[in-house]
Amino acid sequence: MPIPLLTHAVGLAVALAVPLSAAASEPDPLEAERWKTRPVVVVVPQDNDPLLLRVRATLAGTAGREAFRERDMALYTVVDGRGSRNGQALSAAQTQALLGALALDARGPAALVLVGLDGGVKMREGPEVDLTTVFAEIDRMPMRRQR
Repeated sequence: MPIPLLTHAVGLAVALAVPLSAAASEPDPLEAERWKTRPVVVVVPQDNDPLLLRVRATLAGTAGREAFRERDMALYTVVDGRGSRNGQALSAAQTQALLGALALDARGPAALVLVGLDGGVKMREGPEVDLTTVFAEIDRMPMRRQR
């Protein structure tokens, strides 16, 4: 009776593939940002990660918030596998699409990625980076200098 076994195996393969293809079809949230904002994506395994704390501290100050705003930036965070954009929750599928697009792992290590207006990765840093370094990188970009 190899035929029913084969049918069962094909059915199982299709059942397993459907959730994967559905997740893959979820749009990468960075696509909506193209030519509008410069996303900064911070991925950390836990809420008390030093990288995330530094980013939050910078944005808590008036100068940091203003620098972020004037450079047309958006903040994406993935903390312990949960994603958000400027404090608004992303769906699990959007979070996975974001991580997949940037080849990042929610479990770590901590990372910060700057995406340019054109959608390309402009900076990929580890846990020691801070936003002042990111601001300086943006200020060196040709599109920023043209403004």
